[in-house]
Amino acid sequence: MGSFAWMRVLESSAERYDRGIRWLSGGRIDEVYRAVAVAATTGRTAARVLDVGCGTGGLALACAARGAHAVGIDRNAGMLAVARAKALPAGASGSVRWLELGAAEIEDVFEPRSFDAVVACLSFSEMTDDEQAYVLEVVRTRLVAGGRLIIADEVRPRQAWRRAWHAVRRWPVAGLAYLMTQTGTRPVDGLPDRVRGAGFVEVGEERRWGDAFAIVQALTGGEAGSAAVRSGAAGAEVEGP
Repeated sequence: MGSFAWMRVLESSAERYDRGIRWLSGGRIDEVYRAVAVAATTGRTAARVLDVGCGTGGLALACAARGAHAVGIDRNAGMLAVARAKALPAGASGSVRWLELGAAEIEDVFEPRSFDAVVACLSFSEMTDDEQAYVLEVVRTRLVAGGRLIIADEVRPRQAWRRAWHAVRRWPVAGLAYLMTQTGTRPVDGLPDRVRGAGFVEVGEERRWGDAFAIVQALTGGEAGSAAVRSGAAGAEVEGP
């Protein structure tokens, strides 16, 4: 798997983003989109889903393929242009609406309890700690009782030797990406704890890709949660070390 530190470089050329992100993920990003879409729609008919930092739309479209009515938001107009040019998957019963909108504008545009699920893939690693805390608090209030949050992103491996190897591979790429774009990404530390701290319950984490990528799920409370979180990623095989 290539380093996701290259993401900012890819975003500077939206037309090549999809091809690049598949390369960085070793061809497995579509598996992540499907797993997150399953988690977002399980137990919901015509689920209302907000995709934060939707990029070129792969995740929002995967949700629509499962019957969701998704809203994809991103502040990158070029990425949204690519998303808008994509057709819905064949046989999809859902829909997608695209909005040029930053995460900081969510509370200005959407009413509380507007969504059954909020999803985010490779967008939290582009935020500061304060931005992450703000977004988590805002999206919690935009979810219905028992609504789901699913975040998929780069994280630091838990074992010391994996962390060291991950850092050795990542630092040169991250430095070059910063020189090229003057911005960067970073693995998200303590994501489950951040989600709990924002008031979510039944927080679960699935690690993939050498322990350096995580899918974190949680509920807002208000309905039985344990079974829902466990079943959300059903059918998505967890890759071993």
